Amino acid sequence: MAKDAIDTRHYDVIVAPHITEKATLLSEHNAVVFKVAESATKPQIKAAIEAIYDVKVAAVNTLTQKGKTKRWKGKPYRRSDVKKAVVTLAAGQTIDVTSGI
Repeated sequence: MAKDAIDTRHYDVIVAPHITEKATLLSEHNAVVFKVAESATKPQIKAAIEAIYDVKVAAVNTLTQKGKTKRWKGKPYRRSDVKKAVVTLAAGQTIDVTSGI
């Protein structure tokens, strides 16, 4: 398989880094949070992070944040569900999510 096809597949798995106060606190424990595709599995997420950022991943924990029901101009709507991955890196590894890829 061509290298371009592999890179494209990895970018389909990882949607974006998730930068919040809580995610920043996790960085003290060598963990980074990413928004990932709903259909992504833990092995796919691990392979994508290792290929894109060239780091060693120790563990991947996933969670699905259910969308909230909100109101806009009195009309209710529902936010989309979001799947997140908390990626724990091996000792000595770091990812700077504030810089571009």
